[in-house]
Amino acid sequence: VKDVTYPVRLRMKDGGEQTTVAKINMYVSLPHTKKGTHMSRFLDVLNEETSEPVTPERIPAITRAIKERLEAEHAHFECEFTYFIKKLAPVTGRAGLMDYRVRFECTSNSTDDFIMGVTAPATSLCPCSKEISEYGAHNQRCHIEARVRFDGMLWIEDLVKMLEGSASTEVFAVLKRPDEKWVTERAFENPKFVEDIVRDLAVTLNAEKRITWYQINSENFESIHNHNAYAQITRDK
Repeated sequence: VKDVTYPVRLRMKDGGEQTTVAKINMYVSLPHTKKGTHMSRFLDVLNEETSEPVTPERIPAITRAIKERLEAEHAHFECEFTYFIKKLAPVTGRAGLMDYRVRFECTSNSTDDFIMGVTAPATSLCPCSKEISEYGAHNQRCHIEARVRFDGMLWIEDLVKMLEGSASTEVFAVLKRPDEKWVTERAFENPKFVEDIVRDLAVTLNAEKRITWYQINSENFESIHNHNAYAQITRDK
C-alpha cells in the first residue's frame, strides 16, 4: 500500500517535539504460493501499533509486525515528511523556519535495517564561471541529499548541518540586505562544482563515527543551462 497519510511525532535536538504529516508506504514480499496479499492488514498493524503519531523508535517494531501479520519473509516500511528547523539569518539574526525533506526506511527480515534520509537546499557557485568571467559568476540552488545507516543517536539537525556545510553557502528563510550581502559574498568566496559538494560531504561523513554507510548526492539546478548537474557517492564504511 502506498501514500497513506499519517501523523509523525519527532523529538528535536533542542529538547522540544514536532508533529508533522507523513506519506507512508508499506510492502511485503509475496510468496509464489499466494495470489495476493491482505492489504487491510497493513492499515490494521499501523493503527494497532500506533494509537497516536508514529515515532522513529517505533518504526522497526511496526515493520516486524507487518512481516509477522502478513506471514511474509520480508517487510519494508518507508515514510517521508517535512521537518522544520528554526534558523537565524547570518548577520541580522532574524529567525525563520526552514523546511527539509526527511525520509525513514526500514526493512525487516532476519534483522532490522534502518536508514534515515535528509534533503537540504543550499547554494552552489560555479568555479569555472568565476575563473573565466571578468566580473560575477553564475550560481544556483541545489538539493543535497544523504541516506545514512548509523549507530546510536543521530539527530536530523546533525545531518542537516553536515549537508549545508558541504555547499558554497547555506540558504535561509529570512534575509535582510546585510544578510543577502553575506550570503552572496560567501558563495563567491567558496565556489564548488557539484562533484566538489559531494566529495566534501563524503569527507565529513567519513569522519563521523556514528555513520556506518551512506549514499549521497547533489542536484544543482543550473541557472544558465537548460539541464541540471548531478553527482553521487555511495560508501559502506
